[in-house]
Amino acid sequence: MIAYLSNIATLAAIFGLLAATLNFMVGQAGIFSVAHAVFMGLGAYSGAQVALLLVPDPFLACLAAAVVAGGLSLCLALPALRVRGEYFVAASLGLQMMAVTLFTEAKGLTGGMGGLVGIPQPRIFGVVVPVLPLALVALVVFLLLMAAMQRGSFGRTLGAIRDAESAAEALGKNVAVAKALAVAFSAAGAGVAGALFALHLSFVNVESFTLEQSVLIMAMLIVGGTGTLLGPILGAVLLLSLPAALSFITFIPPTDIGSVQQIIYGGAMALLMIFRPAGLLGDQKRGRSEA
Repeated sequence: MIAYLSNIATLAAIFGLLAATLNFMVGQAGIFSVAHAVFMGLGAYSGAQVALLLVPDPFLACLAAAVVAGGLSLCLALPALRVRGEYFVAASLGLQMMAVTLFTEAKGLTGGMGGLVGIPQPRIFGVVVPVLPLALVALVVFLLLMAAMQRGSFGRTLGAIRDAESAAEALGKNVAVAKALAVAFSAAGAGVAGALFALHLSFVNVESFTLEQSVLIMAMLIVGGTGTLLGPILGAVLLLSLPAALSFITFIPPTDIGSVQQIIYGGAMALLMIFRPAGLLGDQKRGRSEA
């Protein structure tokens, strides 16, 4: 039971980091994307290769993941950020679909559909360490960084872009650079989460980085509250705890848990949009005015 609960807590911390970094892009900069799982995948494969080919050092794996995911996001985001609103959502959807194909075909780097197996457990000074404390530390570090940026000039610039991009441009703000940096930071955080995900499971394949995964991360953000610091983490905990809770309900056959889970997810999302449109921790007055 302890191992089971530890696994749930580790995944909650990892997906909390994913949802929180997506929130920085969506809630702070107003950049809506359905391709966050792509950056998670880039980080997972990068971290896994570091552990397999070099050393299972979690810090080196996370650093490589952040550099690869953040760097490639700049190459992918700069052209796409020339468009706005729903057009960027469409561009991110195309990126998501393209990335799944690339992850599948690049067998030398990703293992294809079979994935990468036998990823060694993380070690610090030769001692095996669980991923849970590493994930919690990474989550706290990124939360502190995001809080600091939100209070600074960069956060104010992103807020101006989110609320009125044309007005921000008229005031001389370099909108393209600010949005690209927001995407790169968000992608770097997703990459770190991906590396920790690979180290935790000791296995990773393309099935973990599909559109469904990106939608799940977005759902965590919406449930907890877009634009809040702790809302995405609450959303991750709730949505990841649901399957575990359903497994203890004896009258639901194990084969039906997935279907029941989807029904509950859909119903919860519909109720939230009606009664708490800004999410559980969001500003409800603002959410209703935007709706």
